[in-house]
Amino acid sequence: MGDPKYPRRVWRKPKRPLNYELKMEELKTLGTFGLRTKRELWKAHTELSRVRHQARSLLALRQEIREEKEPILMKSLARIGLVSSDATLDDVLNLNANDLLSRRLQTIVTKKLGFKTPYQARQAVIHGHIMIGERKVDIPSYTVTVEEENSIHFSPESKIPEMLEKTKSKEPVLDTDVEETVETAVEEPIKDESSSTE
Repeated sequence: MGDPKYPRRVWRKPKRPLNYELKMEELKTLGTFGLRTKRELWKAHTELSRVRHQARSLLALRQEIREEKEPILMKSLARIGLVSSDATLDDVLNLNANDLLSRRLQTIVTKKLGFKTPYQARQAVIHGHIMIGERKVDIPSYTVTVEEENSIHFSPESKIPEMLEKTKSKEPVLDTDVEETVETAVEEPIKDESSSTE
């Protein structure tokens, strides 16, 4: 049977979780990226602090050792699209949590496949409507590499593309009707005022 596994937590809570400004900033980030809980945000912050720690430790090493180890870190970060291929360790230290969250499958699907909200994209991913190449991926927090980004598409049996096209075709008609009613409502009071002054 073997020894039971006790998985370690992969996130750390903020030192002052009840700070009002921090709470408002966290809520804004949750809504922007469609995160389910703050735990997902804390995971991103913890992963980012780990990468920054690696970069700082590399800066402290001697030049010969640094030249050997630095390309390994930069290559892994460039592979997932966090930094460019010619970036330096200073660019790694300037990364923030939003850069890491923007590489999630949920965020890329929202931008690429035309969903209205990240929560719609999350639901599509969880229910198995999204494929990367030939395989279905149902994990919204999956980190998409640069190579995989162009191979994201709907699964063949998914009916979501048809639904998205229907909503897009209905939207422009509603917008023009609203604009016309607003224009007529604005013009009418002006005519009344001019007639009353005469």
